[in-house]
Amino acid sequence: MAVHSVSDVNRYLKDLLAREPLLSGLSVRGEISNFKQYPSGHCYFTLKDANSALKCVMFRSRAQYLRFLPQNGMQVVAGGTISVYERDGVYQLYVDRLMPEGTGDLALAFEQLKKKLSAAGLFDQSRKQPLPAFPKKIGVVTSPAGAVLRDIYRVSKRRWPSVQLVLYPVQVQGEGAAEQIARGIDFFAEEYAVDVIIAGRGGGSMEDLWAFNEEPVVRAIAACPVPLISAVGHETDFTLADFAADVRAATPSQAAELAVPDRAEVKRQVEHLTSQLTRQMRREIDLRRQRLDHVLQSRVMRQPQSMLAERRQRLDFLLAGLQNTAKQELQNKSHGLKLLLNRLAAINPAAVLGRGYGIVTKQDKLVSSINAVEIDDEIQLSLTDGSLKARVLAKTGKGEG
Repeated sequence: MAVHSVSDVNRYLKDLLAREPLLSGLSVRGEISNFKQYPSGHCYFTLKDANSALKCVMFRSRAQYLRFLPQNGMQVVAGGTISVYERDGVYQLYVDRLMPEGTGDLALAFEQLKKKLSAAGLFDQSRKQPLPAFPKKIGVVTSPAGAVLRDIYRVSKRRWPSVQLVLYPVQVQGEGAAEQIARGIDFFAEEYAVDVIIAGRGGGSMEDLWAFNEEPVVRAIAACPVPLISAVGHETDFTLADFAADVRAATPSQAAELAVPDRAEVKRQVEHLTSQLTRQMRREIDLRRQRLDHVLQSRVMRQPQSMLAERRQRLDFLLAGLQNTAKQELQNKSHGLKLLLNRLAAINPAAVLGRGYGIVTKQDKLVSSINAVEIDDEIQLSLTDGSLKARVLAKTGKGEG
């Protein structure tokens, strides 16, 4: 019996499986588990059901086209080929297509990215900017072909002929479309100044509109400092660009209507305001005229000399009253001052001495009690016309003989 190497056996099994039509291009339904995507871009996971498990690998060349992010627990249908990994002797499904079961991959990708960007705050109302009332220049990011550009131009020029439209031509679907649209938005945001931006395209399937669901486009819109109107598809079409835009228009034509004012409506408003201003000015003029007539009919305007004489007489009366009041006040103050002077004179020491009294001091200190001196002390008596020196011979208190 021949003896084979492990490599020979694994190679034989690989060739055997490759020749089995059932294992080539088959589809497998199952639940994803152990999903992992490496920096290389390759994805490794397991498909399982209630009874079994199948190892799977999806290389970067296929994984890069996934519209959604595979997650553990997700029910999917994987398409590919069963083969053997010779090094480990393990058979696995080499996946070249992967679809979520029960919903399309685009719908799932839409919800996943919407949830992610919403959590990042890109759809917050606080980020929204108001549209300018009278834009002079509008940047348009769309395809140069098709009806979208013509509709925007036609409606804008009809409503506001002076507005200038600047086109940044882009591819609106297919590979590379999202990057072009994002660059167009950045161009008007950073390089070419405009007052408002319209980014959009005509209607189509979800796949046709998908470029406006791509993350680069949504982030460019959210970061744009210029007010931006999204105009993607028809009224029933919604993209993530609509959630990030400052204003969402149901159609490109409506975007033009939102971007510029209606000249006829502005004219009506100006005429209405002019009429209001004219009426208000007339009312104000009439009011001022009535006030002027009232002043002209007043006595001061009709008989100025008489009014002046009355005012002069009133002034003389007030001056006389002021003089009388001042004179009376001066007399009162003078009388009070005399009373104070009399009181001051009554308690003046010199006046006391003049009435026969004297002041006794000892060594220049006032003596007010017999206890302040001793027998034989020298004292000084101050009288009204001079002073005397004396010696204490005796002390007699009150009540003593």
